[in-house]
Amino acid sequence: MAGEGTGAVGRVALIWDEAVASYDFGSGHPLAPIRVELTVDLIRRTGLVGNGVDEVRPPEFHEVDLLRLHRDDFVDTVRRLSNDPTARASSRYGLGAGDTPAFPGMHPASLLVCGGTREAARQVWEGEADHAFHPSGGLHHAMPDHAAGFCIYNDPALAIDWLLEAGAERVCYVDVDVHHGDGVELMFRDDPRVLTISLHESGRYLFPGTGDVTDIGGEGALGSAANLPFAPGTYGELWLSSFDEVVDPLIRAFAPEILITQLGCDTHVNDPLAHLALTVDDMGTIYSRLHRLAHEVCDGRWVATGGGGYRLVEVVPRVWTMAFAEMTGRTLPVETPMGWQELVVARTGANPPRSFHEDPVTLSPAMREQAREAAHSSVSAFRSLVLPHHGVR
Repeated sequence: MAGEGTGAVGRVALIWDEAVASYDFGSGHPLAPIRVELTVDLIRRTGLVGNGVDEVRPPEFHEVDLLRLHRDDFVDTVRRLSNDPTARASSRYGLGAGDTPAFPGMHPASLLVCGGTREAARQVWEGEADHAFHPSGGLHHAMPDHAAGFCIYNDPALAIDWLLEAGAERVCYVDVDVHHGDGVELMFRDDPRVLTISLHESGRYLFPGTGDVTDIGGEGALGSAANLPFAPGTYGELWLSSFDEVVDPLIRAFAPEILITQLGCDTHVNDPLAHLALTVDDMGTIYSRLHRLAHEVCDGRWVATGGGGYRLVEVVPRVWTMAFAEMTGRTLPVETPMGWQELVVARTGANPPRSFHEDPVTLSPAMREQAREAAHSSVSAFRSLVLPHHGVR
């Protein structure tokens, strides 16, 4: 169970502002703000806040900082459509019918997301907190010149940029979302100070279609990008063993000063937008691995964001509460609190999960074998293409 692997820690920050619920693409869109609202409520009701664990409201995020990574014509377009979502805009900006439609107030809402992740990074870098979690962050698909995949501005990349300006010399970004962390990778693929690692379902089957294991960074920074793609049906034991074989030694060899993680939970077996086969218990184990690495490699400096995850009630709140419990070193109860279950019914009408645990996944032998073969191939290529750039043989 979350919180059992690393022991007590110092101060932990939960970055939260209720106004972030205004980052809302509208009724029926998969990225519904209720998933984060239910997460924060569950964190509170399980007693994780208090006694050195504080809620922190993010400060204002200014456009001058946004423009360090995003083009001014794109930002101007977001601002204009934020005031009038029906206005015309070139399709090249990625804001229209489909995944990332314009919505009223999207510019200030997106700035608030960016401010939250930067504050999480600042809290940890400046020693105000050992760990910080911003569940509304993790919009990793946003590009310098366009929105994509539900993401308007790239908050993890902006937080990393702030860290570099603040003096960080080695930053490691680990993305466990089922989708390739393409936007963050692109923004730092030529910077040897930043190592981006993405473990995701192969782009052969899933958006954004990138993240092949052969993608290892720009010519001046080979090895600065690392990708471990998986086949549909990849289950928790296989995902974790692959992580242990090549990602763990890579992070240790790079020796980052701070660990930034995107904890998308759309790797879940029942997620409607993807095809991997992890459980909430598997994800709790992943967070334990990341927590251990933060302490053993980065002097405990760990920043986490949310990300994808589209089982809004059954998965996201439980999984991210497990992540926060891991950060705090506290143990969760076996059952979810009755008050939270009642809130779920009142807000969504759905049947709430009653336990933090989940039964193992049953897969056909053929699917398990296909997933094993694909993982073995990815791990082998990762070992030969990425690890030598970091002195790992």
